[in-house]
Amino acid sequence: MFWKKDKIKELGIAVFLVAVGVVLRLLPHPANFAPISAIALFGGVYLSRKTAVVLPLLAMLVGDFFLGFYELRLGLAVYGSFLLIAGLGLLIKSRKSVLKVAGGALTGSILFFLTTNFAVWAFTPWYAKTSAGLLNCYLTALPFFGNTILGDLFYVTVFFGAYELSVLYFGNKNLKVKTITNH
Repeated sequence: MFWKKDKIKELGIAVFLVAVGVVLRLLPHPANFAPISAIALFGGVYLSRKTAVVLPLLAMLVGDFFLGFYELRLGLAVYGSFLLIAGLGLLIKSRKSVLKVAGGALTGSILFFLTTNFAVWAFTPWYAKTSAGLLNCYLTALPFFGNTILGDLFYVTVFFGAYELSVLYFGNKNLKVKTITNH
């Protein structure tokens, strides 16, 4: 089977991002300062729908193979939050701008925080199953939320910035994506 050049480039970008995601998850880093949300958002904005959905899940799955897996319901919340973030990228895709990408990164951080901490409250014995217990769960997670925001903004800047700079430097002849504009 012969693949078109743009499909080969997309596969190359995807393999690179999965490898980077896995390596960065395995290296010591502050809690929740990780690249997976940025990879999910990037995939949604620049790659095909199918690749955008598989990309963060594969990076998580390979990393979890080495780090250990979550309890199933918590894992579904974590993985599901990355699918939502890839969906944000797909929504941004047709009308990219620096502000929309930054907003997507922050929205992704909030989605991850709300989704995963709700799952921790709902599926673990750590917090009372009351509104006060839920509030306590979210308050306890605030330091991690700060790291999530910082990590997401950092990695979004690195991935999107590197891609946009490479498009400016090397041109956009074969990969059919539009670059970010300031609207």
